[in-house]
Amino acid sequence: MTPERDERPTGEEMLARVSAEERADRGRLRLYLGMAPGVGKTYRMLEEGHRRLERGTDVVVGYVEVHGRPRTQALLDGLEIVPRVRVEYEGVNVEEMDTATIIARHPAVALIDELAHTNVPGSPREKRWQDVELIRDAGIEVVSTCNVQHLESVADAVATIVGAPVNERLPDALVEGADEVELVDMSPHALRQRIRHGNVYPPERARVALDRFFTEPNLTALRELSLRFVTHAVDEQLEDIVSERGLGRIRPVSERVLVAVDDRAISRRALRRGAMLATAFGASLTAAVIVTPAVERLAFDQARDLQEHLDYANDLGAQIVQHPARDLLTGLVELGKGLRITHVVLGRETRSGVVGRLGPNLADQLLRQMPEIEVHLVGEGVGQG
Repeated sequence: MTPERDERPTGEEMLARVSAEERADRGRLRLYLGMAPGVGKTYRMLEEGHRRLERGTDVVVGYVEVHGRPRTQALLDGLEIVPRVRVEYEGVNVEEMDTATIIARHPAVALIDELAHTNVPGSPREKRWQDVELIRDAGIEVVSTCNVQHLESVADAVATIVGAPVNERLPDALVEGADEVELVDMSPHALRQRIRHGNVYPPERARVALDRFFTEPNLTALRELSLRFVTHAVDEQLEDIVSERGLGRIRPVSERVLVAVDDRAISRRALRRGAMLATAFGASLTAAVIVTPAVERLAFDQARDLQEHLDYANDLGAQIVQHPARDLLTGLVELGKGLRITHVVLGRETRSGVVGRLGPNLADQLLRQMPEIEVHLVGEGVGQG
């Protein structure tokens, strides 16, 4: 097979389709997301294929990898399978998905396993998700699978957790833009039991898998990541509904932390506390400067200190927001409601600050105007300066 490399779109060009306005005739994407191999994503995908087939939908298997699992293999019976294409690489014929044949066959639905898969060199496209985007462009709905570690935003964290690199990665925008994402969940203990019983890997591989990747701490961390991702996706969908219907009083599904930052040294402690809360809650972190007339008149050294605090906030992974307002309270209320914040962190000092004293009075006023939030006051601490 000789690919037409001159016409190959880049990964960036393929991903641009995700963020572009979707055409009415473009195929939908349904994705089964799991914390790790073996939780049953492929099994669920094939069950979905049979349900659609029984309803009279034209379904084909574009690519499924059963990994020698008999129950998964049995679910292929009765489903039309598109033959794979052979790609020669270093003298070896490797089987890959035949995207062109799937598009020419033009079923209503294609079942395509392992969305993060990297195609063998010499294939028309580098990544399977790029093949899937072409199939969707042809108006074919795709049902697919992936594991949470393949998401670009968490791949490095997963590599640190499990002590091994994550080489196959998916752009978050692709998964976040899926029409449906269903979490295939399983407790770490249950998955380890499945592996012990030989339901995931052959016996000779099971022990090694349990001792390395599939340890209880690793699986617990991966499960937490997958739950957070799906919770975030649900929260985003709820936010769209809230915005469309004006339901501003609904509390966000996930936590959101805002830290009020000014030129004072205590802002560092407040930012550290905010970052700790965000980590504990799996929350977003926002560092906010309320730009009042007093802030606009900051002296050079005060403005420099403020910028250093914002640089520190950026290092902590916070989103930086500068919000103009007539006073601190008004700005925090406007920003808190606009961003649907659940936690506000304030630095409290005994002396008066440039932006105004951040203390119990401000906290009480915030709680009166935003009774649904939690306010955290951070003291100067020993040696604060």
